Amino acid sequence: MVHSSFPAATVPEFIAYAKTNPGKINMASSGNGTSPHIAGELFNMMTGVGMVHVPYRGAGPALTDLLGGQVQVMFATMVSVIEHVRAGKLRPLAVTTATRSDALSEIPAMGDFLPGYEASNWYGVGVPKSAPGAIIDRLNKEINAGLLDPNIKARLTELGSEPLAGSPAAFGTMIAEETAKWAKVIKFANLKLG
Repeated sequence: MVHSSFPAATVPEFIAYAKTNPGKINMASSGNGTSPHIAGELFNMMTGVGMVHVPYRGAGPALTDLLGGQVQVMFATMVSVIEHVRAGKLRPLAVTTATRSDALSEIPAMGDFLPGYEASNWYGVGVPKSAPGAIIDRLNKEINAGLLDPNIKARLTELGSEPLAGSPAAFGTMIAEETAKWAKVIKFANLKLG
C-alpha cells in the first residue's frame, strides 16, 4: 500500500522511484520483526531499494500515519487495509501473496513483477509431538472440512484471506520452508532479538 499522493502507481514505478530517491521512502510496520516489516525487507532484498523502516507499536498507529501521509508505504495485511482500499483512501500496488486475491482480483500479485516474491501470513493448528495419530487425523479432517465450508470460505474471502486445507505432513514441510526463507531475510536485514 502507498499513500494516495505517492507518485508511483505500479510496482515498477515504485522501484524506479525508490532507486532514484534512496533513503527517502519511509516504510511503516506494526513493529520490528513483524510480518509487515520482514515483507518489506524481502522487497528491499529482492529489489536493492533502501526503504527506511519506521516501526510502530501496532498496525493501527502505522496505518493511521500511512493514511495521514507521514509515511509513504506499508506492507500491510489485507484484513487491516481492505476497507481503506475499497474506499479509495490507499493505493494498492500489489498483493504479496503468490497469486491475485479473490477479494481484490484487479490488483496484481507482487510476483508478477518480482518473480519468487511471496509474503503471506498463515495460521495453523499445532499439537504436542506426543499427540496420538488418531487425534491428529481427526483434527486435520475436521479443520479441513471447516475451511471448505462455503460460509466460512466466503467470509474468509471477504476479509482477503484464503483457506489452505492440507495434511499435517504438508503443513510441516511448509513450516520448514518458511523458516529457511525468512531466516535469510532476517539475516539480510540484520534483525536481532531484543
